Amino acid sequence: MANNRFKGITGWLHLWLGLITGLVLMMVALSGCLLTFEDELELVFFKERHFVSPTRQRLSADSIFNIANSIYPDKKVSKLILEAEPERSAEARIGKGPEMKVAYLNPYNGAVLYKGLFQKQFFRSVRNLHRYLLLNQTGKAITGISCCICLFLTISGIMIWWPANKKAIKQRFKIKWNAKNKRLNWDLHAVTGFYLSFFLILITLTGLVMSYNWAENLIYKLADGKAQKELSPKNLVKSKKANPGILQKIEDSMNKLYPNPGRLNFNISPKSGLAIMAQKESEELPPGCTNAAYFDGKTGQIIRQLPFASVSLGTKIKKYVLPVHAGSIYGLGTKILAFVVALFTASLPITGFMIWLGKRKKKKKPVADKRSSKTLATA
Repeated sequence: MANNRFKGITGWLHLWLGLITGLVLMMVALSGCLLTFEDELELVFFKERHFVSPTRQRLSADSIFNIANSIYPDKKVSKLILEAEPERSAEARIGKGPEMKVAYLNPYNGAVLYKGLFQKQFFRSVRNLHRYLLLNQTGKAITGISCCICLFLTISGIMIWWPANKKAIKQRFKIKWNAKNKRLNWDLHAVTGFYLSFFLILITLTGLVMSYNWAENLIYKLADGKAQKELSPKNLVKSKKANPGILQKIEDSMNKLYPNPGRLNFNISPKSGLAIMAQKESEELPPGCTNAAYFDGKTGQIIRQLPFASVSLGTKIKKYVLPVHAGSIYGLGTKILAFVVALFTASLPITGFMIWLGKRKKKKKPVADKRSSKTLATA
């Protein structure tokens, strides 16, 4: 009896929480479909800003940096990205915060291929929709709560799906395609939801880490025993003016430290006293995970080497969160899987709504029949 009551309450919560958050979950899931192949589609849709024709030796990192700094005189370059492929453009992120600008430059002649507001780029807007519903912090709160609800819906969905007896087991694992619309819709929701549930739990848990600081700190506390925050060390030399050729010196040092080919990022703090952090990607590491090092921003002297293998377990897990969430962890195979999961997830609020609508019609029908019987009796 108690079990039936618990299952009834769970089913009621599953229904109404699903109806309340359905539209949000659909927007998040559909935007997630696009973001799964963001890297590939970005190069196809905006080819003119990402590809160049190599003509001669590439400009030095400092020359590209200086050109980028001159594009918006009131802002300074905070990040410079040099691609490993010779036919790719260089990317400069200029300034910080919501008003940060971006520029793509030809690394051979310094020509500006594109410039504009960083957040107004197409896939940045899609990401903004996915994480913030285009509503900034208000949207972040809504998607964060919806992520928690999605986790509950997934777990409660398994409980509702769970067969009551051995006879029901067989029908719960496959969709009856030749059934009537009502049964087919239930199968599409329940059976598909069951198979997706294992991936959805993983996606929602990683989503929580990206939405809430407490979830991120929990990873560090469980893995490392305490919360950690990577702080940039200070420069070794106290000087107002930097030596010429600093970034090129850092690039050469990074190529010696990590000789593998890979994208190179320079992270320049707006505070002149802090070191420059350089990061280099590698095919041996998951997407988003890098080998790094800190360099004096005035002399280019190395301060601290930070290969990915040496970071704490908590930091490693945190770095894996985005590749797991986006499906890029093992390349094309997991990306396709993530795309399919996101697409079917977007359909669950629709099939769930249809189930609820069908139940409402079923409840109204006996009332109508009772009234008609009374009319006949009176006649």
